[in-house]
Amino acid sequence: MSAPKSLPATYRELLSLVTVPLERRPDGDVVASRPVHDPATGEVIGLAPVHGAEEVDEAVEAARDIQPDWASWSSGERADLLEKAADAVEQVAEPLAELLSRETGKPLNGPNARFEVGACVSWLRTAASLEVPVETVVDDGGTRATLRWRPVGIVGAIGPWNWPMMITVWQTASALRMGNAVIVKPSENTTLSVLALCAVLNEVLPPGVLTVVPGEREVGAVIAGHPAIRKVLFTGSTSTGRRIVEASAGNLKRLTLELGGNDAGIVLEDIFDGADADRRRSVVEDMFWGAFINTGQTCAALKRLYVPDSVYDEVCSGLAEVARQVPMGLGLEEGNLLGPLQNRSQFDIVDGLVEDARASGARILCGGNPVRNAPGFFYPATLVADIAPDARLVEEEQFGPVLPVVRYSDLEWAVSEANRSEAGLGASVWSSRPEGAREVASRLEAGTVWINAHGAVDPRIPFGGVKGSGYGLEFGVEGLKAVSVPQVING
Repeated sequence: MSAPKSLPATYRELLSLVTVPLERRPDGDVVASRPVHDPATGEVIGLAPVHGAEEVDEAVEAARDIQPDWASWSSGERADLLEKAADAVEQVAEPLAELLSRETGKPLNGPNARFEVGACVSWLRTAASLEVPVETVVDDGGTRATLRWRPVGIVGAIGPWNWPMMITVWQTASALRMGNAVIVKPSENTTLSVLALCAVLNEVLPPGVLTVVPGEREVGAVIAGHPAIRKVLFTGSTSTGRRIVEASAGNLKRLTLELGGNDAGIVLEDIFDGADADRRRSVVEDMFWGAFINTGQTCAALKRLYVPDSVYDEVCSGLAEVARQVPMGLGLEEGNLLGPLQNRSQFDIVDGLVEDARASGARILCGGNPVRNAPGFFYPATLVADIAPDARLVEEEQFGPVLPVVRYSDLEWAVSEANRSEAGLGASVWSSRPEGAREVASRLEAGTVWINAHGAVDPRIPFGGVKGSGYGLEFGVEGLKAVSVPQVING
């Protein structure tokens, strides 16, 4: 399969598809726009359009027109088109990564911009490869009943700013695979990245199947409440998730909500048993990246680490050593692996939580000393030790490059503390004995518990939260079912 030849070859060509100095409707009215700043430098990289309820209605009408035809395509035909969409993304991977780096600040290398674009390709190809077979529920000679999954119709996808391209594909690939039309509302902070990605996808997809409506909160509220949109996928804060539930209640809209996380990791006393120096460092590096992936701006990142007395000092010193050696800086400089926070609001949240921890007597092992008036929103990689278990930095989601390390002497207490949070997205257990780790994992109240890793999502494996972290599953066959409606044929 080959991608279309009309795709942009450079970052500038890609940017010209999604931002213009002045955009006009056919009737001459000026479309609202806002400047987009590089969070590493403060530079204006372009103007993003700002739409509203009228554009949502227009997108719904276009989706209504095309969706029945799209649903009538065979499963294999839709799979082939998603493969071609993956080819298209691969063809423009570098311009997409550069735009993503400029809008979010994330570095090109490491688990950042190029990684995110590559993940878009992986999710598209995985969605194309999966099938939801018709299931025979009963066939006893007298009764025959089968269960199949049909498209919902029109799906609304409301995404966040931390992984804007990847999460847009998470939400849209499965919905498209099952024959739905999709209306995407990107975060106000990362509009251009999502517009660019969808422009590339729309070089392959039929017109109207995938539409982006950029705008403020009003657009998300209209999508959540629109009676023609039968399903909403939302990734973001718990408070916004509650508003989506309220807005959708009038039409009983189906929802998948992946909300905030405050993921706990529990280190067991045997973590270093039988490990040489290289293995010990490798384990600590895995802990570090579980917390600091995407500069800590990940819902399912490791947010609080519980470590037993016997290895506490070694884990703390090892994490601080790694933190000091990981380069942070401008995303377009190839050597950097950590970047700025995406926006000033998040910088202030992180800064406030660290200062609160410092004032309460916690020990700052490294970091905690940002330049607060610089053009970029850089916060240094920060490790906080000897912190009280009820400190705000432990109990609230920091969503940035800071990890509190809580000491424990009783494993039952650590499990109880991990479960005390209202969040329940992910968790992890760290041990040299996987069987024992799995036993501890089974007692943690989280949608996913990783063993000796954290945050390693996989397009084949279902993912979703519990408690205040939302409900519903994404990824894998369960993710396909989540954007479908069941139908039983009895007879």
